[in-house]
Amino acid sequence: MQDKAIQILQEYFGYSGFKQGQKSIIDEILKGHDILGIMPTGAGKSLCFQIPALALEGTTIVVSPLISLMKDQVDTLNEMGIKAAFINSSLGLQEYRNITSNAQAGAYKLLYIAPERLESESFWELLSAMRISFVAVDEAHCVSEWGHDFRPSYTKIADMIAKLPKRPAVAAFTATATSKVQEDIIELLMLKQPYVLVTGFDRENLYFEVAKPTDKYNFLVDYIGKNGGNSGIVYCSTRKTVENVCERLNKQGISVTRYHAGLSEGERTANQEAFIYDRVQVIVATNAFGMGIDKSNIRYVIHYNMPKAMENYYQEAGRAGRDGEKAECILLYSAADTVTNKLLIENSGGNADNANDYKKLQEMVDYSNTDGCLRAYILSYFSETDLPQMCDNCGNCLGSVAHTNITIEAQKILSCIKRTGERFGSIVITDVLRGINSQKIKAMNYDKLPTFGIMKEYSKETIKEIIAYLVAENFVDVRGDKYPVLALSSKAYGFLKNGDELYIKRLITKDHPKIQKTEIKIDTELFEKLRRLRKEIADKQNVPPFVVFSDATLNDMCRKLSATDEALLAVSGVGKFKLEKYGDLFAAAINEYICENNITPPEIAEAKSEKQKPLKQSEKEPKKDTRLITYELYTSGRTTEGICHERGLSKITVEGHLLDCLERGLPLEYECFIPEDAEPEIMLAIETYGTEKLKPIKEALSPEISYTAIKFAVWKYKSMYYSVK
Repeated sequence: MQDKAIQILQEYFGYSGFKQGQKSIIDEILKGHDILGIMPTGAGKSLCFQIPALALEGTTIVVSPLISLMKDQVDTLNEMGIKAAFINSSLGLQEYRNITSNAQAGAYKLLYIAPERLESESFWELLSAMRISFVAVDEAHCVSEWGHDFRPSYTKIADMIAKLPKRPAVAAFTATATSKVQEDIIELLMLKQPYVLVTGFDRENLYFEVAKPTDKYNFLVDYIGKNGGNSGIVYCSTRKTVENVCERLNKQGISVTRYHAGLSEGERTANQEAFIYDRVQVIVATNAFGMGIDKSNIRYVIHYNMPKAMENYYQEAGRAGRDGEKAECILLYSAADTVTNKLLIENSGGNADNANDYKKLQEMVDYSNTDGCLRAYILSYFSETDLPQMCDNCGNCLGSVAHTNITIEAQKILSCIKRTGERFGSIVITDVLRGINSQKIKAMNYDKLPTFGIMKEYSKETIKEIIAYLVAENFVDVRGDKYPVLALSSKAYGFLKNGDELYIKRLITKDHPKIQKTEIKIDTELFEKLRRLRKEIADKQNVPPFVVFSDATLNDMCRKLSATDEALLAVSGVGKFKLEKYGDLFAAAINEYICENNITPPEIAEAKSEKQKPLKQSEKEPKKDTRLITYELYTSGRTTEGICHERGLSKITVEGHLLDCLERGLPLEYECFIPEDAEPEIMLAIETYGTEKLKPIKEALSPEISYTAIKFAVWKYKSMYYSVK
């Protein structure tokens, strides 16, 4: 059965091997054991239940929290020739009837369901009539009240499993779960002696940074401008900020849309699909957006405001780089965000949870102000023990830190808050410190205070920034509801009494270049060509582009210049079904690019490299040069088309073999590759544009003249005017 799993992985999904933890989880499911898998986003959780679903008899039930996630995963599976469907509130009555009828007949290998369906008696009857191989619970943290996305309907899952005629194995998965949430998942889903696997929370492909720009919006515009064409999410804390940022970006000509709970369901759906289908580049959203989004090619996530807890931040940031390629997660921090979050906690009414909420908020403040490795901080929060001293992939490890002494400024501000009776917010305190003679200040005789005007040389922005920092670091409490006021904390009194020094940290980072797609240099022009082709195909089929092929797969095509079926099957993410469906289109695009840029096909380059290597003594019969095999077949009378069919090579590879043999001095009748009536035109173009690039020559000629003709004409031209080696 385990051999079948690797066969399914290669044939359907196009991967040569499993990622960390996948194989052990799959093996346990195939043995009929319950599972709790805690794996970071991008670690391949979905494969852990999709592969056993194909290996086992019957239908796998997948409980999934969001419509968008179900649709994307079902689209992806159907694209690979795997029968899958979903049942949720988006279906019409006839669609629902068709799917339930097919499901009862065993037509699907995977059936995705919304947890709310478990409250329907008729749905229980459907499940009881089906042959269920096992039950997979995605986003399993939703079952726990201690989780950050609690869904009451998830508590019905255990009832469903208990009522089935025969209890199937249950596999629960989540990306983030504290030890308390893990205990809840096991207890509330009634997992029986589950195999628990925690693969770790590290996402090595993600770059983390906390930036503290003086103007967040200007930073954002500059960043998006440098990463044009890449998909990104900008998270904001309020609907008002979403509207403001989205409107300003739109006015600057940036391809952008918005998402928050204040929009109609129809607009939210339309805007989400526009982003998923790559019709817009950027989505500005509140935290209402993203859970269950399966879009793999998000290259950056920017938090315009600081989230209230590390769980929220890491889950939202983790939506970047799901394809395993390089991506960036940047938090734009200002201490004012702490003030906003504290007010939200204060006014939430849930006093029982306030202490825990304040603790989580302080952990985010500490993350935003740490001098140490950001990755190490995150991993430590999730109880990882193998922590890097320096990860060399975060802003703190790659940048430098400057500390500014604000002891005197802090003393002045705290003194002013105390002298004004701890009755006002930052606006009045700032005006008093700057010596603003307003009617309000005069009426209260605050212009007579010793602190009046003692910071008149400071801008109001600077004073407010320091006040916000004092709030963030718990020197100042924020009280009140509609009109928040500032008050000194016990920590402030200790600071004033002990004469401690206080520093504010500023991170000095290098300018942000365009996000690099991979460690290995990729031909950007070819990547964009393949990305355009992918978009055309996706639009015709009405699926998101990443469903056709991921960015990681396109990058691998660029690395390998995969222009044959054999080469495409060696590309990560290309299985047999997708090869049959898309192989010819992508091979043709790569072939065209190879010809346009006069690139030696990789098979030929590899053959040349192998030929230069000395033979080992043990190699009594070295492998025959692939070019010579083609040459011998051609000189024995085979046509190029016949050789293509016999050897499983593309036409351009066969022609490349023959041209290479010609350049090595082997006799070959090559004139047939150059149309006699077109030769003068080709030679004139070569004279005009030179021999380095073929594309200018091609563009100057009649459309019917092929790159093959040009290549052989270039060889003839060189042999006439230069010595051919």
